[in-house]
Amino acid sequence: MPSPSSESSDACLPSGRGRAARPRVTLVVARARNGVIGADGGLPWHLPEDLKHFRALTTGHSIVMGRRTWESIGRALPGRRSIVVSRDAQRHFAGAEHASSLDEAIEIAGQAGSDPSIATDEVFVIGGAQLFAAALPIAERAVATEIDRDYEGDTLFDALDPQAWSVVERREHCAADGTPFSIVDYRRLPQASVSPRTTDA
Repeated sequence: MPSPSSESSDACLPSGRGRAARPRVTLVVARARNGVIGADGGLPWHLPEDLKHFRALTTGHSIVMGRRTWESIGRALPGRRSIVVSRDAQRHFAGAEHASSLDEAIEIAGQAGSDPSIATDEVFVIGGAQLFAAALPIAERAVATEIDRDYEGDTLFDALDPQAWSVVERREHCAADGTPFSIVDYRRLPQASVSPRTTDA
């Protein structure tokens, strides 16, 4: 999946828009055994199998990311509606839409855009760290690639709290280079309250 760069505080800016008819918010994160999700603005691993999973999961939906994650990807991803959260109202993101806050990005994702094939019922938050932290309290689903190795890095994401999240599906995989990993689909438990737990090392 794309690099989960540590973002600026853009992700946490307030929005004056309403919250009616919002899509389900889903986090998509790849995480090493020691909690690392990024290093120097990129990923400390290369797993083509995970990139294939990311493409299959997010195609046909809106993906929301911070500015630095957008810059690490370098372009709009085909078959998806890209929404970039940034406080810079003058910044242009070629092939993507701009939102000044996470709230605004979710509202945009819940409205039909120029491509009628893009679903509006679920939006995927793909990073970076600040955006994950902002989205975690309101996310209803999380799809995590859990890599069974430790890596050095500067951006961390704590394991989801089992008191707040349940596993609905776990698929075990082994990459071509021998790296073992699992793709785990989580759902928030009813009435669960979770505080943001994403940190930068």
